[in-house]
Amino acid sequence: MTDEVKKYFNSILNKVNGLFVIQVTDRDGVPLLRVSQDKNIDFALMPSFIPTFATASEQAGKLGLGRNKVIISMYSNYQVVQMNKLPLVLTFVGAEHCNTGHILALEKQLDTHLEDLKIAVTEV
Repeated sequence: MTDEVKKYFNSILNKVNGLFVIQVTDRDGVPLLRVSQDKNIDFALMPSFIPTFATASEQAGKLGLGRNKVIISMYSNYQVVQMNKLPLVLTFVGAEHCNTGHILALEKQLDTHLEDLKIAVTEV
């Protein structure tokens, strides 16, 4: 199961130009799966960075615009796209020129590949 999911995420990593890391965590930031290229992008995947997404999503939901699905953070050399797939959080880290729209377009495809991980997280 996990090998198939990891293989799928590796294929995404190779398809999206400029994408360095894809990490799947639970809502508390506990890593469940990570695929990456050779680049060292650990700053974005620090344990304190990912749980901040849950807090930011919750605060954004208070704006009265509905539940937040995605947060995109742009930095000088990197961009971080985080998707809310409760009980999972997907984090994509790419170069500043990485096609953000391409990452966002993958959202529906990802759901079928995350079902087993969602079940495993909710059963624990």
